[in-house]
Formats: sequence, C-alpha cells, structure tokens
Amino acid sequence: MAAQETDEHKYVYDFSEGNKDLKDLLGGKGANLAEMTNLGLPVPPGFTITTEACQAYLATGREPDGLAGQIEAHLEALERAMGKHLGDPRDPLLVSVRSGAKFSMPGMMETVLNVGLNDQSVVGLSAQAGGNDRFAWDSYRRLIQMFGKTVCEVPGEEFEHALDEAKAAKGTSNDLDLDADDLRGLVDAYKKIFAKHTGREFPQQPREQLDLAIRAVFESWNAERAVLYRRQERIPADLGTAVNVVTMVFGNLGPDSGTGVAFTRDPGSGAQGIYGDYLANAQGEDVVAGIRNTVPLQELEQLDKSSYDELLGIMARLEEHYRDLCDIEFTIERGKLWMLQTRVGKRTAAAAFVIAGQLVDEGLIDLDEALHRVNGAQLAQLMFPRFQLDHEFEAVATGIGASPGAASGTVVFTSARAVELAAEGKSVILVRRETNPDDLNGMIAAQGILTSRGGKTSHAAVVARGMGKTCVSGADAIEVNVPAKRFTVAGQTVHEGDVVSIDGTTGKVYLGEVPVMPSEVVQYFEGSLDPEHIDNALVRAVHRIMTHADGKRRLAVRTNADTGADAARARRFGAEGIGLCRTEHMFLGDRRELVERLILARAADEREAALEALLPLQRDDFVEIFREMDGLPVTVRLIDPPLHEFLPPLEQLAVNVAVAQERGEDVAKEEALLAAVRRMHEENPMLGLRGVRLGLVIPGLFAMQVRAIVEAAVECAKRGGDPKPEIMVPLVGAVQELETVRAEAEKIIEEVTREKAVEVLIGTMIEVPRAALTAGQIAEAAQFFSFGTNDLTQMGWGFSRDDVEGAFFWRYLELGIFGISPFESIDRDGVGRLVRIAAEEGRAARPGLKLGVCGEHGGDPDSVHFFHEVGLDYVSCSPFRVPVARLEAGRAAVETGGSDSR
Repeated sequence: MAAQETDEHKYVYDFSEGNKDLKDLLGGKGANLAEMTNLGLPVPPGFTITTEACQAYLATGREPDGLAGQIEAHLEALERAMGKHLGDPRDPLLVSVRSGAKFSMPGMMETVLNVGLNDQSVVGLSAQAGGNDRFAWDSYRRLIQMFGKTVCEVPGEEFEHALDEAKAAKGTSNDLDLDADDLRGLVDAYKKIFAKHTGREFPQQPREQLDLAIRAVFESWNAERAVLYRRQERIPADLGTAVNVVTMVFGNLGPDSGTGVAFTRDPGSGAQGIYGDYLANAQGEDVVAGIRNTVPLQELEQLDKSSYDELLGIMARLEEHYRDLCDIEFTIERGKLWMLQTRVGKRTAAAAFVIAGQLVDEGLIDLDEALHRVNGAQLAQLMFPRFQLDHEFEAVATGIGASPGAASGTVVFTSARAVELAAEGKSVILVRRETNPDDLNGMIAAQGILTSRGGKTSHAAVVARGMGKTCVSGADAIEVNVPAKRFTVAGQTVHEGDVVSIDGTTGKVYLGEVPVMPSEVVQYFEGSLDPEHIDNALVRAVHRIMTHADGKRRLAVRTNADTGADAARARRFGAEGIGLCRTEHMFLGDRRELVERLILARAADEREAALEALLPLQRDDFVEIFREMDGLPVTVRLIDPPLHEFLPPLEQLAVNVAVAQERGEDVAKEEALLAAVRRMHEENPMLGLRGVRLGLVIPGLFAMQVRAIVEAAVECAKRGGDPKPEIMVPLVGAVQELETVRAEAEKIIEEVTREKAVEVLIGTMIEVPRAALTAGQIAEAAQFFSFGTNDLTQMGWGFSRDDVEGAFFWRYLELGIFGISPFESIDRDGVGRLVRIAAEEGRAARPGLKLGVCGEHGGDPDSVHFFHEVGLDYVSCSPFRVPVARLEAGRAAVETGGSDSR
C-alpha cells in the first residue's frame, strides 16, 4: 500500500486496522466490521473510506487528494487476498458499497450490491456458481436496479413495475418463480429504463461502477430523507458518512443460502431469547425491504443447523463483548456463515429499561451504566396510555408488534397525505405494503405505521422503534391497494379517511377507535402498582433505575401546580415541592368578574372592595396546596398575566357597544367599560403592564396576595402542618422594584406570623434579560431566584412564542437555523448564558442563594443536564414530566461524576 507510506492523509483503512472505538472516523458500520474482524469472526474482507474523506468531498465537490490512489492500493490488496479481480470476466470479484455513519441511520443513505458485474462477468459468475444462470442474472438485475436508483436517480418505481410485469407474465407473485431466461429479459428491460433516464448505457467498466457508487454514498449524506432523519434524531449535520467496500457473499445461490437479521434479545420487549428474521435464497436488502415475508430465525435450525449453532455462538460472544443488545446482519452462502454487520441495536423504550436491568443482573454493567443507557424521552413514551380492550373490540388482523404503543387515527396510504392531514391537526395511521426511506416524512407525521409485509427487522420496524412510533408490520391478512386508497381484510374494505387502531405490542389491528387506559408505568408512579410484588419486568426495571437515579441526582425536582389536585398527583410522581404556583390561574372562571372590577376600579373604595372579596378565596386555595405539599417548599408567583387576559377584547366590546347604540339600548355601563379598556389597551401586552409593574400600579394587589399566602400558611401550621411558603415576585428588571415589594411584604409577614411563627422566603423570577445581567444587585434583595425560561427565551430572542411558532419556526428548523425549538430545549449559547451569568453573579453577591427553574425547560431532558451543569438547586415542571426530570437529573449526576449532595 504505497499510498500509505507517504505523508499524505490516510483516508482508507483495512478492516484489520480499525476497531469499535473509531466510529467518528470509520462510522458505526466500518468500526464494527473492524471489531468483528479482529475478534476472528467470519467477516468478508474489505476496507473503509473515512468520514473525513466524505467531509472533504462535500466541502469541495471533489475527492480529496490521495483518495483515489489509496482506494486503488486497498483494492489491489483485496484482489490479492481473494485471488480474484474486480469484474474479471472469468471469475469476477464483486463488492458491495455501503454507507456507515457514526450514528445508525437505517435506510437513510445508500447501498449498492454486486458492483463489478457487467455483460461479460455475469457469464463468469454463472460459471463459478456451478452454472447457476438464475443466480447470476438475478444478481445483475439487482445491480442495475440499485445502481440506477442510487447513483443515477432513476425512479425506483420503474424498475419495480418492470419486475411486476415479469411476474405477471409468468403468472406468479413470487420473484423466486422467475427463471434465468425471465431474469435475462428483466436485465434487458432494466437497461432500457436506465438508458431512457440517463441518456447513456449502463456502465460496463467495474472501476467506474465502484467510483460512482462511492460518490453516490458520499452525496447521500445530504439527501432529503437523510437530512430529515438527522433533524428528527438530533444527529449533527457535519459528521459525514464513511463508505465500506466489502467483498460480496451471496445469499441468493439457492435453498442452501440465505440472509437474515438477528437480535441478541427482543428489541421490542427486552425479553431474552432468539429473535430475528431469515429469508432463504435472498440478498440482504430483501429482508429489510420486506418484499417477501421472512420466517422466524428459529426455523434456520431446521434449514441449516450447523450455521444456526455457529450464529448463536457468535451472538452470545458479541453481546458479552459489547455488553449490550446487538443487532446483527448475516448471510449464508452455500452453508458458509458470514457476518455482515453488528451494532448496538435500536430498541423500544420498554426494552431499553428491561435490558439495562438484565445486564446489571448478569454482571455486564453496573447501575450507573444502566442509568446512562436509558433516557427521559423513553420514560415519557412508557407513560403514554394503552388500549383498553374488552369483548366489543375484535382484531381484524394480527401482524408483528414491531414498536409498542397504542395508536388510533385516520387511514392514509401515502406519506404526502399523512403530512397534509397531520398539519391539520389530525391523527393518522400510515398504511403501506412496506415502507421505504422515501416514506420518512409520512412516518414522522403519523401516529402509527401499519404494513402488510416485513418483520421486526423491516424498514418500518427499525425506523419506528428509533422514533418511538407505534408500528405493526407483516399483517399479511391485509391486502393493501395504494392506487385505490383502500385495503381489504376479513371481508371488509377500509378506505382512506376511515379510522383504525393498532397495538404495537400485540400486533393486533382494530377497525374504529379503541379507548385507552393508563400505562403500567403511570400506575406505578401513582402508587397503584407495587414493583416488588408484581410479575412485570418493565415496572420492576423502571423502579430499580428510578431509585438509583434518585440516589445519584443533585438536582431536586419540583412541580408546576396551581391546584391541590395537581399538587397531590405531582407528589405521587415524586415531586419535592412546587416550583411554580401561578396565582393568575386562580382568578379565572367565576372569579374573573372580581379581577375585572379590581383592574378597572377608579376609586379606592371600589378597589378595596374587590380585594376584600378576593382575599378569602385566595387564602382557601393556598390552604389546599400547602396541605397537599406539607413539609415541602411551595413557590407562589404573585399575579403575572398580561391585562388583556382579564379584560374583554377591545374590538369585540366596541362592536357590541355600537350595535347596542344602533338599537337604542341603554349602554352607559358598557360605554364606561369600553372607555376603561381603551384607556388600558396595550399594543404589546406581553411587554406591558404585568408582573411586578401591575403590583406597583394597583395599590393593595400584591399585599392582598401576600396576606392570603401567609394567613394560609399560619392556618396550616396551627393545624400541625409544616408549610414552607416562598413568595416570588415576577418580571423584575431592577432591584428597586423588588425592594419596594419586599418592604411591603415583610410588614405583612411580620404582622400575620405573630400568633404562629412560619418562615417565609421572598425571591424573584429571573425572566427579563436585564435581571439576568444585574443579578448581583438583585440578589441583595432576593432570597432565591427562579428562572422563568419561557419569557427569558421570548425576550432574549425578541419574538413572541404564540406568534412565531406557527409563522416561521418550521422554516428555521428546515434550514437548520434551529436544531430544535428554543422553547422546547434551552438555547445554551444565548439564553443559557444569561442563566449562567445570573447564577454566578447572584451567588457571588449572596452565597447560598437558592436557584431553580420553572419554565417548560425544567422537564426537557437536555435542558435538565444544562441546569445540573450550571449548578441550579432544582428544576420544576408539569406533574407528568416529574419522573422524566428525576431520571435525567440522575443521569446528569452520573455523567459528570457527581452524586446526591442535597
């Protein structure tokens, strides 16, 4: 390999030169092929072109200097090792060209098999296969089809139509019934399709085929479906893909050959056993494409016991070596087993928890590693409802439960229609014979995916599991007619627009909408399931890992709750207090009129009457909340709504007054209200008279709320309770605002607590950028900070959440300006920096300052890790997300080497 003896950059590695830890350079597939080679497993010889070569090619539009020579050197070495030459007419060496990014992207990028076949070498291939003409011509037609679609963008459906016509002419629906003459004719038809769309004949030079296939794999990194998948899975866009050139081994040589996919454990449930699919007389793409239904892997024992036993031994060895569930692709060529790929397998959320627990029991990993291997997004999936089935619901078909969950929706047959209806807010079920990578848009939009072909390793199954989508595959009782937009099953016809329900655990399909019930995991969190005394592996695994997370985490987890019922549920879910009690939510319903009177009052006596009426109502609310959160801190935010939320809309009120005047009605009261609303109307109420500003402008408003909070706490304390109230002043931008409110509040606190001592903290919400930048000053008057990251994001970015998410966020996500909405996951570089500055400067001014976050980011997994890193004391989120935050807080502590120091 002369190219590697120079100082030029190394772009190509033989499989023997790599290992599983070089995924950044060799991609996941290449690194794992190298690892298996070094383990001495039967891997076809080959080499990997690095991700760096791809990055250079995509940046310049041409291959980097030295790459061509290195490929030539490795190809020559491969030819010497195999004793064959690429495309030799007498005894051809054939190779596959496969993508392989660092992170698994199933079906998103390109593969070309049988590179090196042409009009001459197809004859030599037949001779070397013992005169098996059918095998040779079948391999050739596959090359033209894959090369045409992948490299030259020939519409794939044209090849599929030609294949369907050949099968129809033969009177069969099975491609195995096509003989050598049929396939020879199909090759001619494929060549004509290729020439029609490309303006040239199919390339006959093997090296040209190889070079064009390599470039096509590079370019597929930026294919629309790959970009969409990366965005969905949050995979960085600048990684690039490696390219693996692998000696072909053939599973389509006859009944003693075949191909399959195996899992070392069930990727759906985590159960131990033998799981996978096998397809005799087929090449690897046939399994994942679902063009023929596979047989369970166990049936290989009857077909080829020697290969079956060898495969089980390799599976056990790989799982022990990788210490995880392994996803394995293999081919058997005339009784010889070859390993084509292994990787840590994608799994459902349930399987992730169960497998992590199993591996701890087996001594392969510890509980810290088990915690690292699950995440909050998976836990959230497990908390979704499941079908509530009774005698009224009978399944019309049963397929393979490929990705668990319960999904109901309108039937659609194309990805475009799925996207269209989902944009209208409708739940859809995408129904296909089998999916392919072009269906990714529709799969993302759909609530669930149903296919009539394929197994647990089909494209639909693998992608759905990765996305957490419900999927039933291989429901072969269903006859899908995409052009007619219908499917038939059990003598019934289901049209596009009808509703079906699918169960991704059992594989059952139901007509109509099936009601749902709480998941076992939610029942566990609510205390109705005892994990120590039930035969439920998932609940036991969740309990075990959550217990470990709670023991490891530094961050406390509180909840956002405005009622006693919400507080009680959150406490069952493990909340350690309330981080945000929004008092404006207590002013809705039949209390709105009192608030309206308060805001519009012109005279002191009118205002005082309204406040006097509101005081006992507020006090009763707080008594209920303190009772439910007894012994735990409760942060109460003083009223913080924009005024327009409590006043009639100006335009509507003006129309009503005008109409009443036209009718000659007495509108004196309405006219007074209209004048008041006009007086207080704001063009941008989110930046207007709200929060601390409202409390300073309307005398007595904050005083009434402070009195209600403290009186409620005293009442609970008298009853033997242990209330821990924290009063939070919202929208502070200057320390003087907080000092003014605090001075008034402290007088009320001193007065009310004379009869019963209760400690009351006073702090502020950091949600105005100026507050973050002057945190050192504000901390002198605050006993705690709580970051309101919703408003901090709005003001930091300068846009209104309600207006921009539908207006242009979709375009920003599409262009890659946002990887994810900054309202969903915190913008670390901008808004996150404001949080970091405020935390550091606040604690510098007041050591021991309590710091928390109460925006929606408090329940976002990635944001929780950031808040741990910044050093906050707690996060607060909605009750349903409390377990997610607990888990992620534990994971953050483990990943940074921290532990519980609360």
